[in-house]
Amino acid sequence: MDELRIGEILEPGSEEEQERRETRVREKFWATARKAARRIPFMEDVVAAYFCALDPKTPAKVRGILLAALAYFVLPLDFIPDFLLSIGFGDDIAGLMAAFGAVRGNITEAHRTAARRALADHEIETPEDDETPVIDA
Repeated sequence: MDELRIGEILEPGSEEEQERRETRVREKFWATARKAARRIPFMEDVVAAYFCALDPKTPAKVRGILLAALAYFVLPLDFIPDFLLSIGFGDDIAGLMAAFGAVRGNITEAHRTAARRALADHEIETPEDDETPVIDA
């Protein structure tokens, strides 16, 4: 996925657009997370980003970037359909990684703790050999 396309996806958008994205993310995030968890080695980071995006203490621009990436993640018809298991989440991953790079200092330990709890509560299994570096590092 090229940088121009990622830039378009991560555009924070208007307040109205952010509200639409937040609604979409709230409605579809956990179902998508369950499907993607075994194929995305940094799922804990994705869930931490979800909590950061919904945190009212998070700056509006950061929320906008994360909501844009997460809305794309939950979108059923994206650039490469997710049902193409081996590559379908690849474009989602590219968008998420770009968003994480832009906002890494805003994802707090509280967001990470909430993510670990939520993954356990939702019984979402992630890859056992996760050697992905932590975003805040």
